[in-house]
Amino acid sequence: MKSRENLVRLKQFQVNEKRRQLLQLDMMIAEFERMAVELELQITAEEKKAGITDINHFAYPTFAKAARLRRDNLRNSQSDLAQQRSTAESLLGEAEAELSKAEMLESRDTKIRDAELGGRSAMIG
Repeated sequence: MKSRENLVRLKQFQVNEKRRQLLQLDMMIAEFERMAVELELQITAEEKKAGITDINHFAYPTFAKAARLRRDNLRNSQSDLAQQRSTAESLLGEAEAELSKAEMLESRDTKIRDAELGGRSAMIG
């Protein structure tokens, strides 16, 4: 049955797409982590250079304040991406379950078709 084969291919495509999305989210989370670590190093270097680590001090470096804000924004974005990743994982699980069902239906249809063809050839012979 052609429609079952198409259904299986569609489900396989959906599973592959969900895996790709999950991989993309992982890469973005890792990139944000790398950028946040770099900003943290820059903040530490700037504080060391100025000799001031108190963010409320009037002479606290402006660059360090801006870098802190960027780092915090990256961390918030990372958190949002982690939530998206969690959702994507559950959607992938659902897509894999649907693919499994479609493959079982395809396998069942193939066995039925083969049995019917086997019965017909026995009747002919």
